[in-house]
Amino acid sequence: MRAIFHADRQWGIGRGNDLMFRLPLDMKFFRETTAGKVVVMGLNTLRSFPGGKPLKNRTNIVLCPDDAGEGVITVHSPEELLAEVKKYPAEDVFVIGGASVYRLLIPYCTEVLVTRVDAVGGADTFVPDLDADANFALVSESAPVEDNGYRIRFCTYQNLAPIPF
Repeated sequence: MRAIFHADRQWGIGRGNDLMFRLPLDMKFFRETTAGKVVVMGLNTLRSFPGGKPLKNRTNIVLCPDDAGEGVITVHSPEELLAEVKKYPAEDVFVIGGASVYRLLIPYCTEVLVTRVDAVGGADTFVPDLDADANFALVSESAPVEDNGYRIRFCTYQNLAPIPF
C-alpha cells in the first residue's frame, strides 16, 4: 500500500476540506498514478470531489461509519478496511486522504508519494512530517518545477518499518 498527496512546507495538505493549491502537474501525476488502481479515503475526501462522486476508473474504498453511497466500497472500521485492502495487490492501493486516514494508514504504507510545494498554504489540515520520522527515508526527489506559479518537487519516501497487515 502507498499514500499520495501534496504538502506545503509545513506538511499542510488542505484547508476547508479542499486543496490549498491548484497544481495541474500534480493533478496529472495523481490521475496517471492512481488510474485503474484502488483509492482509499475517508468520507470528507469523497465529499470534496466534484458532486461528491467517486473517482472514475478506480476502485474507491471509503472508511466511514455509515454507507458512503453508490460506486464505492464502504468499510466501517480500520480492521474492515485492512481486510478489504488485502484483496488487492499492495502496489495498486493508494491512500488519498484525508488527514485522519493518512495518520491511520501511513504506518502501513511501504511508500509515500509526496508533491512538496515550496509555499505555506494556510492549511488547517496536516499530515505527519516524514522528514522528521526515523521510519521514513527520502529515496527520490525530482528537480523543482513550476506549477501554476508554485515551485514543486515530486518526492518518494520509503517506509523502513511498515506495519504488516
